[in-house]
Amino acid sequence: MSKTVYQAIGGRDAVEAVVADFYDQVLSDDQLAPYFEGMEMSELRAHQVQFISSVAGGPVEYTGDDMRAAHAQLDIDEADFDAVGEYLHDALERNGVEPQYVERIMSEVAALKAPILGTPATND
Repeated sequence: MSKTVYQAIGGRDAVEAVVADFYDQVLSDDQLAPYFEGMEMSELRAHQVQFISSVAGGPVEYTGDDMRAAHAQLDIDEADFDAVGEYLHDALERNGVEPQYVERIMSEVAALKAPILGTPATND
């Protein structure tokens, strides 16, 4: 039986380290920080751990809101979505996730661009 991405990257501890690093970066970005004002960050962090764990094949099912519903009121633009993606990519790399696993996780994130932005899906 082959390992899941979740197992290969180090499981829950690794995902939690990535999420902590990711939010440290996002919240220190003056362009992105306003999106998180008034948000319950411990809840957001827990959802992010759940999401990454789920897309990486961990023993977790993402139970958060539908991506469009969760982000509709934020009016996120493409540049901000891309910046958040870069921070996640960087956090994965900084926390020792091997490139092939970074790319697999990021492909799942890229698939969420249209729902999060509220735009029609494209075949980029």
